[in-house]
Amino acid sequence: MASILSSLHKTVGVGIALTILFIIYFIQTGGSIDTAFWSLILRYLHILSGIMWIGLLWYFNFVQIPNMPSIPDDQKPAISKVIAPAALWWFRWAAMATIITGILLAHINEYLVDAITVGMLSDGVAKHTAIGIGMWLGAIMWFNVWFVIWPNQKRALGIVEADADSKAASAKTAMLFSRANTLLSIPMLFAMASAQNIW
Repeated sequence: MASILSSLHKTVGVGIALTILFIIYFIQTGGSIDTAFWSLILRYLHILSGIMWIGLLWYFNFVQIPNMPSIPDDQKPAISKVIAPAALWWFRWAAMATIITGILLAHINEYLVDAITVGMLSDGVAKHTAIGIGMWLGAIMWFNVWFVIWPNQKRALGIVEADADSKAASAKTAMLFSRANTLLSIPMLFAMASAQNIW
């Protein structure tokens, strides 16, 4: 077991294999591969990618940013040159996967238009209003990740050329938009959960 858990690739691979076995068991015990099945798969992938996205967002805001001032200057390059670029790669692609799987999930369950219009086309159905609010907040957060946070982080981390003043301004902009996403994540998650569990 230690040989599996010592390798991230093996750990994830075994996790995927166990999930596939669970899906096979579901099918063999009477589950059918229909719209409900694909809805389940998309919801699972949406939740999985959302956990990665929001987990990294909260890591940046609850762990990395507050603790950077306490890290000695000679150790900061380990964060800015190694850890942050890797975390930002997973962060932005998890955001992309979350938004794509969310749109596909809404489409397959036939509430995409109702959600985009925040329930206005479905006579204000509470579930569509809630999921629509969650989707719009998620879309704003996704936009911030790809078009504000990531371009500014590239300058702040020295991935692209920038002078010292531009790096400092970019770091502040990235931090403020990351904090904005943290703020939006709280009602966004409530909207998503309430749409599935209250109405």
